[in-house]
Amino acid sequence: MNTQTLKKPDIHISKGQTVTGKWHKKSYHVVKELGSGAIGTVYLCVYQNVQVALKVSKQSHSITSEVNVLKAFKKVQGHSLGPSLIDTDDYIAPNGYVYSFYVMEYISGDDLPDFINRNGQEWLITLLIGFAKDLQALHDQGYVFGDLKTDNLIVSRRPAKLKWVDVGGTTLQGRAIKEYTEFYDRAYWQMGTRKADPGYDLFALAMVVLRIFYPDGFSKGNNPRKTLNQKIQLAIRSESLKKLLIKMINGEMNEAIEVKDYLLEDVMKQTHHTHVRQKRLVPDKQTETSYHPFLEVFSILSVSGLCYMYVTLFL
Repeated sequence: MNTQTLKKPDIHISKGQTVTGKWHKKSYHVVKELGSGAIGTVYLCVYQNVQVALKVSKQSHSITSEVNVLKAFKKVQGHSLGPSLIDTDDYIAPNGYVYSFYVMEYISGDDLPDFINRNGQEWLITLLIGFAKDLQALHDQGYVFGDLKTDNLIVSRRPAKLKWVDVGGTTLQGRAIKEYTEFYDRAYWQMGTRKADPGYDLFALAMVVLRIFYPDGFSKGNNPRKTLNQKIQLAIRSESLKKLLIKMINGEMNEAIEVKDYLLEDVMKQTHHTHVRQKRLVPDKQTETSYHPFLEVFSILSVSGLCYMYVTLFL
């Protein structure tokens, strides 16, 4: 992709405008802006009757870096680590400047806090299990997500799954985090460094959960560790989830797979306890033995049981 030495002005693309690649000649009809950040702006576009997401920036090196991350994700077998890459090209704007862009799969879905508020906190466990699995696959590739926050996440549909939609902050492990947002940043809370390691993402993931319950955020106060512990205790009903979040913010978990295993074990325990309680309610042995095993499964399904079945079937 072409890099221009002159300092380029910010680019603004309007609804209804068409972005045509300089090299591949593919045309993308702009529907609306999806979001804008330090690196560039993402637009919802239509290409050959299919909705796609187009990210354009005046920083060609940043676009190249993100494209390389998406290409690395594509190589991970059995995982869908964020949106798939469709096209990369340059765009000659009406002002004559050349801007780099890439096109990726558009993942439609719901904002995480809205989804949880609408469907219940119980869904949070299921979504976290699947996300931790994907996060582990990302870490295994040598990357850290970096700018992990609710704005960069979406709950996709059919099946419902928590996915990331912006890889702009993704950083090679061992390097300094290149993009971050204070509320989710371990260093801001004086709970660790800004070095890219799996623990940085796990801290941010704990803050993602807290942001669901504190949509306006909160200040760190004079004792950030104490503040975080108090906020967790006040907001989270589940004792096991409280313990998990505290472990994550304190750096007591070093890998995302530990988060997944912790949650799965807790779900299985809850399912077993519910099963035992339901058996005690059976009036006599004859009723118990004649009860079809398949129907019994559905009869004992608490929300945690549903989570367990979801994980078994879809993850």
